[in-house]
Amino acid sequence: MKQLIAFDLDGTLAESKQAIDAEMAALLARLTHVATVAVISGGDWPQYESQLIGNLPADTDFARLLAMPTSGTKLYRNDGTGWNQVYADDFSTEERDTILAALDKAIVEAGLQDDPAWGDKIEDRGSQITFSALGQQAPLDAKHAWDPDFAKRKRMQAILEPVLPDFTVRTGGSTSLDITRKGIDKAYGIRRLAEISGIATTDMIFMGDAIYPGGNDYAVRAAGVDSVAIRDVTETKRVIETILFCLTPA
Repeated sequence: MKQLIAFDLDGTLAESKQAIDAEMAALLARLTHVATVAVISGGDWPQYESQLIGNLPADTDFARLLAMPTSGTKLYRNDGTGWNQVYADDFSTEERDTILAALDKAIVEAGLQDDPAWGDKIEDRGSQITFSALGQQAPLDAKHAWDPDFAKRKRMQAILEPVLPDFTVRTGGSTSLDITRKGIDKAYGIRRLAEISGIATTDMIFMGDAIYPGGNDYAVRAAGVDSVAIRDVTETKRVIETILFCLTPA
């Protein structure tokens, strides 16, 4: 039986940038009592606090919940006194400047500079830089309508990859691209998770909505970790219920 259940956040546990709902919160709380739970997302720590941790019920076993922001390039855990950062693989100043300059040029070359924006389009998350075409606070309906066939994001990827050879560019949410160092992805996060938790990757299962070539969840499956491709939040709930049925003692 699996000892650790790992999840993506946006599109898997919650709608993009939205808080988990009461049903999901209750299911995750129950899950922490039968397995270690990890959440690996492109979002940074403040997003975890507002979307996930701040909405979990008091009976959650927080000691068995591991938070891995920015595609696993950071890890936070609760030791009983509060949440503490275990590690953070932040960019150097030179790396950061190189990425930001490339993004500024790519946005213009891809013809996306005039798209409407709700908040900043480029977010420096320390160990990951994320381009959100409509801004960080864009409404869900605008996000879903912007690039349903991935064509705009693929065009941005094609522009960025040749000029950022030391970095990896992956599609994130419905309007975003995540940029990390080459070789730093959610599979890297999973390996770090195995080291820190002492749980082998063969004893883990991962769920995400972007488990397809080029998606920011795909690296986990490519690394050989048992993975479940999720369509939406509702499907995640049903899968968690199945896991609880299998792991909860009769």
